Amino acid sequence: MTTPKQPLAITLSQAKELVRCLADTESLLLLSPPGVGKSDAIHQAAREAGLEVRSLLGTQIAPEDVSGVPKLIGGRAVFCPPRLLLPEDNNKPFCLFLDELPAAPPDVQKAFYSLLLERRIGEYQLPKGTWVIAAGNRSDDRAPVRPLSSALINRVFVIAIRVDLPEWLAWAERAGVRPEIRSFIRFIPQALQRPVPADPVPFSTPRAWAQLSRDMDLADRGGMLATEERRALAFGRLTPHDAGLFCALCEEGLGEMRPVGDYFDDVKLLPKAETAMWFLVSRIRLAVAHGELSMLPTERINAFLIAISEEYRFALLLDLVEKWADIGASQVMLATLKEVTGV
Repeated sequence: MTTPKQPLAITLSQAKELVRCLADTESLLLLSPPGVGKSDAIHQAAREAGLEVRSLLGTQIAPEDVSGVPKLIGGRAVFCPPRLLLPEDNNKPFCLFLDELPAAPPDVQKAFYSLLLERRIGEYQLPKGTWVIAAGNRSDDRAPVRPLSSALINRVFVIAIRVDLPEWLAWAERAGVRPEIRSFIRFIPQALQRPVPADPVPFSTPRAWAQLSRDMDLADRGGMLATEERRALAFGRLTPHDAGLFCALCEEGLGEMRPVGDYFDDVKLLPKAETAMWFLVSRIRLAVAHGELSMLPTERINAFLIAISEEYRFALLLDLVEKWADIGASQVMLATLKEVTGV
């Protein structure tokens, strides 16, 4: 058995629950690709716990912002915590959020040692129940990340976060993300989080899709969401391939697309536009390849394949004959192969 080099990743909601359970005792470091929603999750967890959030940006602070500044008291130098770190009532627990910690310079990271391990800023002991949470990106995300010392890593509990499609879709519906965006992500789940590109250009992340939804809402309210405006907004936020396909499908009524299983229940729901139909074919192929249709009754599978045209049927079966056979479509496939090959 091989040992993973990175911490095992969990979903954002799982990370949020761990924060609730551990943050008043453990110092936590949340790591993930850009745009996953770490900061929002931390702020939400703190609000739900009744804690005020005080944020420090690792790239914009100096060591004395963490260790405190000296003040003469009774002929002795006492290090006092900066005001920006603490609430007005400094006896009340709060959430201290250290954003972009991996991007902080080495001397700033070193200044965090006593804070992360001893819950102390200079000579000030944080109130009991205070959360100390850091967050940042990973070295392979092409983000401004500096090496973390072993001494710092040994002082925190590292939580690696991954993007989870069902979790994001549930959140997106609650948050009012536009239905055409949710439909697109449901049909092309890999578009939710694309790899970070080598060049500094827009790329698709959960945050980018949520911001695109907000931008489209604003443009829509201003009467400015025609084809060209939609394309400008999408290409300004997303990976170019996703932006182009998303806009093309919006123009073909993507917002009316339904979950794959609905079309097997009622073929009358199949889209009329050719572009949307080919989009659906691609999504069904993906569902079959990943075993997502294994729970559908055999008769429903066969009825669907019989109902669609030969062109779409052949595209669905191509290279997936065994997968379709596994879910009970073998008779239909044999008939289709005979029609196509003339055997």
